[in-house]
Amino acid sequence: MIRHIVLLKYRPDVTEEAATSIFAELHQIEGKVPGLLGIHSGRSESPEKIERGYMHGFTADFESWEALQAYQDHPDHQKVGARMVAHAEGGKDGILVLDIEA
Repeated sequence: MIRHIVLLKYRPDVTEEAATSIFAELHQIEGKVPGLLGIHSGRSESPEKIERGYMHGFTADFESWEALQAYQDHPDHQKVGARMVAHAEGGKDGILVLDIEA
């Protein structure tokens, strides 16, 4: 299984409602990409408080690297990804991505 981990540092003017809307759009991809096992998203509630501004994030689990690539190529992913970049502080600089074999 491949776990796709994304951390988002949104601009200060981005409301919680906007962040929730972006995640709702992201979840609409579920069921559209073969091999996508599930998406979990939300705002950090870490008691450690060391998010360093990356207060929102999501994980997406895939059956294989090929399924992850199909997700990355999917037009719905491209659309919501562009929306995340547009809302992130510094564009892509406000987004961290880590893909690991789990």
